[in-house]
Amino acid sequence: MGDGEPRLDWLSKLVVLYMKKVLVVYYSQTGQITSVVDSICHAMQSEEVSVSRECLRTKTDYPFPWPFFRFLDVFPESVYLDPPALMPLSIDPDADFDLVIIAYQVWYLSPSLPITAFIKSSAGREILAGRPVVTVIACRNMWLMAQEKMKLMLSDVGAKLLDNVVLVDSQSALTTFITTPRWLLTGNKGTQGGILPPAGVADEDITGAARFGRALAAALHRDLERFGQPLLMGLEAAKVDTRLIASEKVGNRSFMIWGKLLRKIGPQGAPLRQLCLLVYAIFLVCMIITVVPITMMLKFMLNPLLKKGLEREREYFEAPSGSSNERMRDFSHD
Repeated sequence: MGDGEPRLDWLSKLVVLYMKKVLVVYYSQTGQITSVVDSICHAMQSEEVSVSRECLRTKTDYPFPWPFFRFLDVFPESVYLDPPALMPLSIDPDADFDLVIIAYQVWYLSPSLPITAFIKSSAGREILAGRPVVTVIACRNMWLMAQEKMKLMLSDVGAKLLDNVVLVDSQSALTTFITTPRWLLTGNKGTQGGILPPAGVADEDITGAARFGRALAAALHRDLERFGQPLLMGLEAAKVDTRLIASEKVGNRSFMIWGKLLRKIGPQGAPLRQLCLLVYAIFLVCMIITVVPITMMLKFMLNPLLKKGLEREREYFEAPSGSSNERMRDFSHD
């Protein structure tokens, strides 16, 4: 036994030396992102892959459920990527990671503010510089503009985006227009068997996200993260609904105009800003129930003429991971 112990200790150190280290950074207000992260991390963790998780905390909490005006009041800062103050991270910014996963919600067609704050912080810049990154989104249905902003932020800090995974609420836009605000503003997600289905990403889709963890573990085992190429192609990582592309673009332009105005009116909580936010909320609801359906209808009618352009846009927004499914059988089950 005595002779074997030093050799065992040496082997243990060797295993640790060559173990792949993954950092998962996320912020979860409703718990949905946490469930997605749990699914991916559980499938990825092994004797060869060490997973560290960093759940972000801001110095001023964002409540859940949201009070109505508090929900509206983060709109301008979300759109203009104004970072709030973060609590200190639990991890060492100097730590060396082979891969970083950033899991986020979408707030007003933008990454949630705590995620923006992490990427723009000095610690975030240090962690992400030169690192391969996989982004994971869980949202209602619109995520294209948020990911475009994410791409720019990652590029600014020198990170290398390898993949993007998107999980959306599979119910119709009309249904989620009711169920999502109900969930966010009251905390009532809804239950199976109700008049309306539960809000959020379906449980089976969250469970199915484990395939991404298994695929990442397999890629890390082969050192594929070092080559700058997507690791999650063929796993239905990101599907674009082309009917929403124009609506997102129109919505983002509107958000930029209103956001600029509201930032000039005053800081969060200012009485005049609160009044203007109420006007904005009425405008936003009117836009959603008029402009979005009209835009989608026009797209449908003009689809034969716009088909090639839409296909190019679909391929662009689905990159780098894509929506193909040829590797699903390899990673969809334990």
